[in-house]
Amino acid sequence: MEELKFEQLMVKLRKHQDEKLILDGDVTESLSVHDALLEELANLRTEAYHLKATHRDKKESCRVLQFQCRESEQESARQLQLNRQSEETLEQYRCQIQELKLKHRKLRMKFENQLNQLIEQHKNLLTIFTPERLPSEIESTQNSKCQLLATEILKVAQLNILEEEV
Repeated sequence: MEELKFEQLMVKLRKHQDEKLILDGDVTESLSVHDALLEELANLRTEAYHLKATHRDKKESCRVLQFQCRESEQESARQLQLNRQSEETLEQYRCQIQELKLKHRKLRMKFENQLNQLIEQHKNLLTIFTPERLPSEIESTQNSKCQLLATEILKVAQLNILEEEV
């Protein structure tokens, strides 16, 4: 009986040894999985740290870009305002140019009218002072000159008489 018990114990012992071997394999496998998971966890933590650093950098870049965007929008608005002012000024200059053109046109028309009148007067004078009439006009002018000189002499004599009386 003891032998039977011994045999059973041996079978149980072998069974436990087999189970122990299986458990040792499982433990080894679990330890290797555990080590792999720890390594993966370390890698994930490293990656998370790098991702957080990248996220901070991108966040900062985003803030900088938003600031630059606001500044660009303000600059664009300022440029639009300047453009509007320039267009208004340009329109004023156009109006002034139009006014000056009209003024010059009126002056030119006035000048042309005066020139036409002078041309007409010149034509009239040309008909009056023709070469045939020139000697008679010169004689008439000399007669007028002589009469004016005689009148002047008479007036000077009268003036002298008045001076003596005074």
